[in-house]
Amino acid sequence: MYVADQTWPDLAEYVAEESVAIVPLGSTEQHGPHLPLSTDHVIAEGLAREAAERTGFLCTPTVNVGVSEHHRQFHGTMWVSPMAFREYVESLTRNLTYHGIDRVVFVNAHGGNSQHLQEVGRRLRGTEEAFATPWMWDDSIPELVDEVFETNGPHAGPKETSMLLHLDRENVKPEEFENARDGGLKDLSAAGHTHHGARVHYDAIENADNGAFGDQTDASAEKGEQLFEAACDELVHLLEWLDDQRFADLMPETHVDPEPGSRRENRGE
Repeated sequence: MYVADQTWPDLAEYVAEESVAIVPLGSTEQHGPHLPLSTDHVIAEGLAREAAERTGFLCTPTVNVGVSEHHRQFHGTMWVSPMAFREYVESLTRNLTYHGIDRVVFVNAHGGNSQHLQEVGRRLRGTEEAFATPWMWDDSIPELVDEVFETNGPHAGPKETSMLLHLDRENVKPEEFENARDGGLKDLSAAGHTHHGARVHYDAIENADNGAFGDQTDASAEKGEQLFEAACDELVHLLEWLDDQRFADLMPETHVDPEPGSRRENRGE
């Protein structure tokens, strides 16, 4: 169920009975010369809305701009600060709790968002307002990704290219696949990510002149459909598992005994 397509009376039965919501998040950032800036949020929304369709759980509108400053050198890339992103997503999730939602899956398709979504989930769990967890599509099917692609690339590579060929083919430029591969970084082992144990780069352009990684010529719509279906299956299983849990069991464990201050009454305090 996509919340923005409903009238408020349409949602009455849902909020009275259900407590799960899906929040898709992505980015608006460069994805090489062959993919649109919308790549991440197209993938996130596609998976979230399909999972909502299969399960009946509530899906919110997509957060289209994320933590993407490391792509700032490329035209059109948009970003917000990590703090602004965390505060926005936390506020949005608290809005959901007002309507009775107490467990949320952040369907994320942009790696730059991941650590910040984890922090938001930690904050909300710490106050026992909600259990919110980030879910990254390619992290849910790592064996399949490695099986399908010889050089999958972490960004604008054949896995994202295949997903876009499946979801939004008209905005993909196959004629640029070779350029993306040859002008980017195909072999990640040559990236020079670290020196003497320290990470010495911060921005994508420092490793790939055109912002693309991996071998895009290995992409296809058929592979994209295979990845989409497998990842969506995993997301559905996660949502159903989460719905089955007692809320109390999702909350933090109590402090080990003795509880802080438990003996003060005996001292007359």
